[in-house]
Amino acid sequence: MAKSKRILALDVLRGITIAGMLLVNNPGTWSSIYAPLEHAEWEGLTPTDLVFPFFIFVMGVSMFFSLQKFNFKPTGNVMWKIVRRTVVLFLIGWAVSWFSVGLRTLFNPDVDFVDRAVYHLRILGVFQRLALVYFFGALLAVTVKHRFIPWLIGLILVAYAIILAVGHGYDISADNIIARIDNAVLTENHMYSEGVFEGIIAFDPEGILSTLPCIAHVLIGFMAGKIIYSIHNNTERIVNLALMGIGMLLAGWLLQYGIPCGKKMWSSTFVLITCGMASCILSLLIYIIDVKGRNRWCRFFQAFGMNPLFCYLVGTILSIVFGTVKFGTNAAGDPVSIHSLIHDACKAITWSPEAASCLYAIVFVCICWLFGYILYKKKIYIKI
Repeated sequence: MAKSKRILALDVLRGITIAGMLLVNNPGTWSSIYAPLEHAEWEGLTPTDLVFPFFIFVMGVSMFFSLQKFNFKPTGNVMWKIVRRTVVLFLIGWAVSWFSVGLRTLFNPDVDFVDRAVYHLRILGVFQRLALVYFFGALLAVTVKHRFIPWLIGLILVAYAIILAVGHGYDISADNIIARIDNAVLTENHMYSEGVFEGIIAFDPEGILSTLPCIAHVLIGFMAGKIIYSIHNNTERIVNLALMGIGMLLAGWLLQYGIPCGKKMWSSTFVLITCGMASCILSLLIYIIDVKGRNRWCRFFQAFGMNPLFCYLVGTILSIVFGTVKFGTNAAGDPVSIHSLIHDACKAITWSPEAASCLYAIVFVCICWLFGYILYKKKIYIKI
């Protein structure tokens, strides 16, 4: 495979993660969900906990190819590109919140738009985390010699593990340093209300301190991108990615006995285990898709993978519209929405509340896919 040839497996993995994010974020009802489609309460790992870290890993891989075009030089054009993309991602995150509040205000006069959109605006979130991770990851990629990046990754993960250990970061308590920093800087009114910490202290899973290991996370993806780019032989490329992944998996698995693995705290072992899995899966996909040419099965995911952030944004907006826009009431007097109509149809043809909830999520993913497929067929690629 020539260097210039696009890695289809990378698009597929990116598409799988977007489909996964939409699937787990949009159940028919949050009260009836299959266990694998729920996040771990605090410690531990479920399939749902993999989708966001996989996307950040793939972002790092793509970041290598993007910045390689500029020879990793911190020129004015490169710095402007980094800053512009960071600002746009941040603003998208806030715009989604403002859109949600504005729509709720239209259908519920009791909602105070100014109060919710200003005084209770969540400052951080998924898009904002992507913005921060991209900014610091890209900045380090163009200012630090690449042979030092593995050492930098290790330093960040060790430092974060120590900070959490001495700051009760692995505990569900009012002394948790992750929560204390967010409460002090962001204040409770501008944070996500995390159920596992209810009645103790406000906790934001995309908070300030927990963004630190995400920087190491994206840099690991960056190094995987370097392996893909710099190694010409497919077999050697796949073996190196797999060995890197297995090494991280083993390290994370062994270290979790002293450093708990958990997404909400984004612990150092969580970084190692999820990046290890992502690297192994990417090597497997490269073998199946790019080497063996077996790619018919993955065309569904290509539509997501070619315009990932756009598809995720469309899904986020549709989720808000489906659940917020009301038109009349049903026989029981409950308000009717697009969400309720589809979910009721799913309940009518399935055998359990969990199955209906899962079917709704699958239908929702397919609706979002249609938007991505139209762009994919027209060869329109929206870059942020």
